[in-house]
Amino acid sequence: MAYEPRPSNSLFDMNPSDIFRDFGRQLFPQLPESTMKTDIREYDTTYVLEAELPGIEKKNINIEYTNGILSISANQSTDNEVKNDLGRIIHRERSLSTIKRQFTFDNIREDGITADFSNGVLKVTLPKTSRAMHSKRIEIN
Repeated sequence: MAYEPRPSNSLFDMNPSDIFRDFGRQLFPQLPESTMKTDIREYDTTYVLEAELPGIEKKNINIEYTNGILSISANQSTDNEVKNDLGRIIHRERSLSTIKRQFTFDNIREDGITADFSNGVLKVTLPKTSRAMHSKRIEIN
């Protein structure tokens, strides 16, 4: 996908983050659009998180849940090597990339978290705790 700046009538129409994102796209057009596309669904007893990680092997994915924060990280490395008939390297490229996302959950039963990885999609199921949610009305002085 080529760089396509967002149209705007003036700098005041733009979100500040758009300015820097588009600036980066001009300098580095090979940057990915998004690091990890993620959907989170809430059910009565669980949250289900699905993250797209195409081209990444299962062994290169790390998932941790610490102090209410679910962290997902993945590493991907490629080593493209082209040799001629004599075995001399005529072209070689290497790349290493790391992506990481964090999500906050406050009512998770840690020992019940499960994860599956299939066809480039990571699915993490986070069971909710049974504690009742309390609310308190705050009076305004």
